[in-house]
Amino acid sequence: MNRTYIKDIKHDERVKISGFVENFRDSKKMAFIVVKDITGKLQVTVEKENLPELAEKLVGLTPDSVVTFTGTVIASEYVKLNNQEMIPDDVVIESIADALPIARKDIPATKKKQAVERSSIDQRIDYRWIDLRTDENQLMFKVQTCMVNAMRQFLIEKDFLEIHTPKLIGAASETGSEVFKVKYFDRDAYLAQSPQFYKQMAMASGFDKIFEVGPVFRAEKSYTSKHTTEFTGFDLEFSYIESIEDVMKMEEELIAYTLKTINDKYGEEIKELFGIEVVVPTTPFPRIKLADLYAELEKEFRFTVADEEKVDLTTEAEKLSYEWCMKKYNHEFLFITDFGVEKRPFYHMRKDGIPQGYDLIWRGVEITTGAQREHRYDILCEQAKEKGLEEDVKFYLEFFKYACPPHGGFGLGIDRMTMLLLGLHIKECMFLFRGPNRLTP
Repeated sequence: MNRTYIKDIKHDERVKISGFVENFRDSKKMAFIVVKDITGKLQVTVEKENLPELAEKLVGLTPDSVVTFTGTVIASEYVKLNNQEMIPDDVVIESIADALPIARKDIPATKKKQAVERSSIDQRIDYRWIDLRTDENQLMFKVQTCMVNAMRQFLIEKDFLEIHTPKLIGAASETGSEVFKVKYFDRDAYLAQSPQFYKQMAMASGFDKIFEVGPVFRAEKSYTSKHTTEFTGFDLEFSYIESIEDVMKMEEELIAYTLKTINDKYGEEIKELFGIEVVVPTTPFPRIKLADLYAELEKEFRFTVADEEKVDLTTEAEKLSYEWCMKKYNHEFLFITDFGVEKRPFYHMRKDGIPQGYDLIWRGVEITTGAQREHRYDILCEQAKEKGLEEDVKFYLEFFKYACPPHGGFGLGIDRMTMLLLGLHIKECMFLFRGPNRLTP
């Protein structure tokens, strides 16, 4: 008999289910086992007098063990869990779990037992495969799957091609810093901190519109709730744009579509398990120049920074921008433009000396740096020289020597998007977190 997912069970049919034991109550006459698979939970009820051989197999069963039950599922008004239960006629104990080394949730005290405090996030990551069995974590990855699929479908409908660029590269990706160096046979190579150069190569190839989902590496010793040394990036680039506005419009439409798709499918479950409302944003998103934002923050919150810092967005200004945007526009997203030349990469196009790039802030955290790129070979060479990078990026400059369309694009961090959507720490939003002090499991 083939296995049936719990969500697909029909009453009064004999089925086979497999999953983890979420709860096991064993008394003299009855045994109650809650079995959990990736789709749901089902109570299995065993009357020991009627099924002595089956009951014998349950001796020594522990929480989180893996079991397979075969039996008939019936409706029952006495069972709180979905008003249904399985009356089994066979069981296979696939794997017995040892006592768990972590507490995945706070467990309140009872008359017989003391309260158990949830293990720290780092302890839970040490045993991530056990931690991932919770309803919240499994929902998180269902949501993340939905997120990536929605973004992919949105772009495919607009005739984007999906590409896969190398992650081992011969020169540092963008600035020559914050990259991991690795030994590559008889020379040095680097782990790509972005697919930026190859996205633009695709534009020079005449691909017109591309996107990529893949790993990104950042050699930053950051210990914040939003930084990681390896994450999953969703990047796109497209040609024949007229201005940075085309890039911002593409991103706001992509995000609005994605969040609507997530809300339609998982909005109620997210609210139930995470206590977070999925807000589907209206378009267009608010836009403001960096200098104007600092003026607004000073006026609204008496927040000031030194003049030399106003060429970039400080962490505190980033946080306050969300509060300001909610007050002024009742909107969670904010595009910030007109950054200083010294804080933008050499490949951003400039108009009247101003880089044609932006940061997108969501719920007080930067999720994107996007831009119109400089596609004219001579100007690009000059800007690379100005940053002292002309030798490091020689191979990249070649992409533009033989003509390239005007283009632009942006990248999103899937893990950071998940973090902000569900109100979590970045360590909790990745299948396996990587940071300066974390290379295992």
